[in-house]
Amino acid sequence: MRNTIIGAVVGAVVGAVVAGGLMSANANKAMAAKTPEKQKVVYHINYPGGENDKMYMAAMNNIQNHINAVGADKIDLKVVMHGPGLDILVDAKANEQLRGKIQGLKSQQVGFQVCNNTLVGRKIDYQKDLYEVSKDDIVPSGVAELAILQSKGYAYIKP
Repeated sequence: MRNTIIGAVVGAVVGAVVAGGLMSANANKAMAAKTPEKQKVVYHINYPGGENDKMYMAAMNNIQNHINAVGADKIDLKVVMHGPGLDILVDAKANEQLRGKIQGLKSQQVGFQVCNNTLVGRKIDYQKDLYEVSKDDIVPSGVAELAILQSKGYAYIKP
């Protein structure tokens, strides 16, 4: 009798797991169907990278994971940096691993936008002090750019 009860419980658990897996797979398909053709996303970086640029590396990994989940062809992704967040591009000049992450994201059409107010306020020369920044990458104000992008339908993420 005990084996019969255990067998029934195991059968019920296995059935629930299989049903849950099917429901989860169906939920993922339904979610994918609701996802817009192309996601518009802005990542906000305005904090220091911490020891060994750990926070910046984590942010770059989050962005890559996002691209991997959606597909590089199905996302319009921008990174807006201001204040201490600009140090990601300062540090990338000396940190090869961070530089590689940034270059990898740029190769997937991720835009890195730099706040001009921070450049002026901190007396940063974007051509000498920052990793691979062109004049086209500079926006007048990082916070204003965040608001502009959100008004254009970009989802806001702060990793």
